[in-house]
Amino acid sequence: MTKLLLIALGGAVGTSLRYGVGLGMLRWLGPTFPYGTLAANVIGSFLLAVVMESMGTRQLAGVPLKLVLGTGVMGGFTTYSSFNLETLRLAEQGAWGRAGLYLGATVVACLVAGVAGVALVRSLRPGS
Repeated sequence: MTKLLLIALGGAVGTSLRYGVGLGMLRWLGPTFPYGTLAANVIGSFLLAVVMESMGTRQLAGVPLKLVLGTGVMGGFTTYSSFNLETLRLAEQGAWGRAGLYLGATVVACLVAGVAGVALVRSLRPGS
């Protein structure tokens, strides 16, 4: 029960952070492109890589931090389902160029962010 509660609380934190990123990007760059979802996916890819690479066997109240932070916080923060729907909407509107750009930017940027997260943690380990 503790595991489920901590993961759910982490999800609430991640969802709140995602909402804030979405609002911030909308205000900063406007509504012409789903910048908020793209930013959440890229940031989430980086942070999930950092969490999974750095947490090891650490625990919180007997629950692996990888579950709380990875499944909970990052699961609430990253937004693949929104990304999918927004890509479909752009395509439905006939904005094939923007749909393709969004798809490519998300895949490439998230992959690069994940590699960067792993590299960061590995570079900070003693003896690296």
